[in-house]
Amino acid sequence: MAPFETLDLRCDGGVALLTLNRPRSLNALNARMADELCAAVAQLQADADVRVLVLRGEGRAFCAGGDLRDTAAAGPRSAEATAQVMERYRRLTLALHGFDRPIVAAAHGAAYGAGFSLLLLADIVLLAEDARLCMAFQRIGLLPDCGALFTLPRAVGLQRAKALVFSGREIGAQEALEMGLALEVLPADALVPRATELARAFCEASGTALRLAKRALDASLQSDLQAMLSLEAAMQGVALSSDYVRDGAMRFSRGEPARFRWPRR
Repeated sequence: MAPFETLDLRCDGGVALLTLNRPRSLNALNARMADELCAAVAQLQADADVRVLVLRGEGRAFCAGGDLRDTAAAGPRSAEATAQVMERYRRLTLALHGFDRPIVAAAHGAAYGAGFSLLLLADIVLLAEDARLCMAFQRIGLLPDCGALFTLPRAVGLQRAKALVFSGREIGAQEALEMGLALEVLPADALVPRATELARAFCEASGTALRLAKRALDASLQSDLQAMLSLEAAMQGVALSSDYVRDGAMRFSRGEPARFRWPRR
């Protein structure tokens, strides 16, 4: 895979580990990083050997948000320049949201602004005990971006989403867990090992069933029961035709354990 300036990408046994790698800037999202994230996700999407994506940050933070030095240096932006910036964020959001395999985010330290938005695009979020999340946009007179206006209300409900956006207040890992923004909170040194453990477990699951389930669940909040029942029937037909199902049925009939088991903590 092509080297990146702001990212580190490594693949091992079906697990892609994608690291935001601007530690001196607390992995703040700039134009180069946004473009490289799009390119990296496109590479992984095209690689059938990749089964799971783990997203993390290097250094003291996951991602401190957009790089305000770029904003300050740019000065007042024209409507055309603003449109170009937002098109870059649109591409990044759609790349991550459209990735058809599980994304496990492992976040420590600050996940502010766009960093918080990136977490909301993951399927599974693990937080270190020192993680701090903040919809910081209001603090500098901006609106949430990278899809957070769509994803945040679906994660925490409309009233809580409004409170987080309007206040720009920071929440810790435990509060994020209680809000449903994270699945687990762990000691910092256990964060990446746990994310890797989950990712390797996913590698033993049916890739077909995972892709179909992810697509269906993402569609469910914009659908109705009848449409979801039709989608369920169509997708189940695809899943039932896989060798994985036949192997699973044989294992069950012989009293053998299933290939896929969720790893307990």
